[in-house]
Amino acid sequence: MLHRTKKKNDINQDKWIGIGGKFEGCEAPEECLLREAREETGLTLTSWRCRGVITFLTGDPSQGEYMYLFTADGFEGDLKECDEGDLQWVSRDFLDQLPKWEGDQIFLDLIWRDAPFFLLTLRYDGDRLAEAILDGKKIR
Repeated sequence: MLHRTKKKNDINQDKWIGIGGKFEGCEAPEECLLREAREETGLTLTSWRCRGVITFLTGDPSQGEYMYLFTADGFEGDLKECDEGDLQWVSRDFLDQLPKWEGDQIFLDLIWRDAPFFLLTLRYDGDRLAEAILDGKKIR
């Protein structure tokens, strides 16, 4: 499930990204996953898997972020409207055509290949992917 971000002046505006968000309080990654999925979609995840940790870096040290990347293959409930974007279930072929961050294609390809748990660092210079490091090896 993806959504196209529609918030004005959001770094992700008009790009397609997965659902998610930031930790609240002392949440563990899986608690954040379940809360964000429920808040953004109305669905309760019943089966999920952590696929990797992604570090996003920019020229501004205060802008770095860590992302725990999960996939889910089980849920309960009814899909609701999302105030953060337009939710859609999309096929892989359709997803490959959508506007998204350049580095997202790297971790999407890892998911499609069912790669084992990975660590991925994506360094951006503005909107351009300047460097990608997968499990300690530079790949771009």
